[in-house]
Amino acid sequence: MQHIIISGFLAFIITYFAIPVIIQIAKSKKLFDEPDERKVHKAVIPTLGGLGIFAGFIVATLMGAPDSPELKYFAAATIVIFFLGLKDDILILSANKKFLGQLLAAFIIMHFGNIYINDMHGFLGINEIPYYASVFLTMFTIIVITNAFNLIDGIDGLAGSLGFITTLVFGVYFYIANELTYAVMAISLSTAILAFLIYNFSPAKIFMGDTGSLLIGIINSILVIKFINVAGVEGQVFSLHAAPALGFAVLVVPLFDTLRVFGLRILDRRSPFSPDRIHVHHYLLDLGFSHKKITYSLLATTVLFIATAFTLRNYNCTLVIGLILAMATSLIGILYFKRQKLKAGYEIESQQNTIITTHKIFNFSQEAVEVE
Repeated sequence: MQHIIISGFLAFIITYFAIPVIIQIAKSKKLFDEPDERKVHKAVIPTLGGLGIFAGFIVATLMGAPDSPELKYFAAATIVIFFLGLKDDILILSANKKFLGQLLAAFIIMHFGNIYINDMHGFLGINEIPYYASVFLTMFTIIVITNAFNLIDGIDGLAGSLGFITTLVFGVYFYIANELTYAVMAISLSTAILAFLIYNFSPAKIFMGDTGSLLIGIINSILVIKFINVAGVEGQVFSLHAAPALGFAVLVVPLFDTLRVFGLRILDRRSPFSPDRIHVHHYLLDLGFSHKKITYSLLATTVLFIATAFTLRNYNCTLVIGLILAMATSLIGILYFKRQKLKAGYEIESQQNTIITTHKIFNFSQEAVEVE
């Protein structure tokens, strides 16, 4: 417990005092996130907040975690992701190069860190899976979760708040399960994010950028795979029958939104990484929600899904995941149809205003003719 407390405190302090310095440097070097038609902010905001999160996380983790053979490989993977995000925030990186960097980080985590999904724990009636299927599934999971936090980082405080709650939940579990290395990793990242949120909550003074969102994603991918491997084993200190369902529930907001958006883009014959405005936070923005209301709503949604999955932890894994997917699909469907109805209302109102304006112009013209 002492390791966890010290690491969490150290990560918070480092990030908290690093962010103002980063803001000053970003302003002096004009490292801003420029507003455009897709972005919701209207003013230039400094980026590179992820630099402060990374500094707090890596120092606290390396100093506080017990000696563990896989930790150095996790650190190596996060450093790859850190420089990948840093270059993209400063110089802009192509999607292909970013993807190759993520593949390298995932390979380090799997091959050297020995992190694999090798058991489905009864999901769809599957338990142990072959090695090559395990490699593909693990690689896919790491890449998707890494990008999930990157893609949902669209409004003030959202990605950070979701990252805070996911790492906090995993950290508490790993502490109970006596997996101290992973507990220190999770709590260090959660407190670093908490310090960053002080400057990022609406109205934001700084954004985390890809440096921060990719870091949060890659660490969450490690944590959720380890969680499934530990929690799904009978006889553990705190074993959970439906461990994959619990892991999915913790990450449901960024993960489900990313899979949905990727699917829609592919069906539309576009790149999964092509820009648009179909993320869940875009729907809520169009419905008139403020940044804070969106963040609080999606945090409450995450807590609801976690509570639901935990309540049903002893049920069949397929059933629980099916229920979570049904709930998520229903919620996003409600938002979609409300948004479409609102847009239709705006279009009708716009048409009516056009007709009224045209009518006024016509009447004015007739009056002018009569005067003449």
